[in-house]
Amino acid sequence: MSEYVIIVALIAVAAIAVTGLFGGAARNQFAGIANELAGENGSTSIGQAKTAATAASTESAKNRNLSNYNAQKDVLK
Repeated sequence: MSEYVIIVALIAVAAIAVTGLFGGAARNQFAGIANELAGENGSTSIGQAKTAATAASTESAKNRNLSNYNAQKDVLK
């Protein structure tokens, strides 16, 4: 039973990290879709989603380890 709790906890931590990293892109993408469905121009939100996705991709490509970790700088936004 304890193994399952550990596995569920690891999955939850991974889901939180992915949501924190790509949350801005997903939020802007959904805003653009909602604007398009409402008959408005959603290109601004979709452009912001592309920018957020590019920033998240760049951030995730950085090599991090204990020697270059800075908790104050690496806070997810």
